[in-house]
Amino acid sequence: MSRPRTFKTPKSLAYAWENYKAWCDNQTVLTHDFSAKNSEFVSAELRRSVTCTIEGFCVWAGLSRSAFYDTYASDPRFSDIVTRMREESEVDARHKFELGVIDPKLAALWMGRHGYGAKQESTLADQREDDPITRSLKEAQENGII
Repeated sequence: MSRPRTFKTPKSLAYAWENYKAWCDNQTVLTHDFSAKNSEFVSAELRRSVTCTIEGFCVWAGLSRSAFYDTYASDPRFSDIVTRMREESEVDARHKFELGVIDPKLAALWMGRHGYGAKQESTLADQREDDPITRSLKEAQENGII
């Protein structure tokens, strides 16, 4: 006998997804800094956001990722909400990069999850042909001579 579903209807899954997104956007963190003006350490609770992901939702909801995909993604009744969750996760990550919430150096890592790739631009040095001496040195190195 299989485990009962956590979300009985697509509407209940959509409601939980909205609650998860609100939770992600309203994280509080305690920060500490030194105030040179007052010569003391200052602490403050700040509101921060984290990126919404289906994996994060599964942890938040108490589901394993495989159970989520087996139970909901494969069920035609839930396909619309699961697709919306995927799309909203992608858009959330893009917005947070464009707004500078997430370090742009991590863009390739995060957006690679959504099918985006880092574009490599070729330079003029890559396009020109090697001169005869450079070509012979490269051949010698490939053949193990040098």
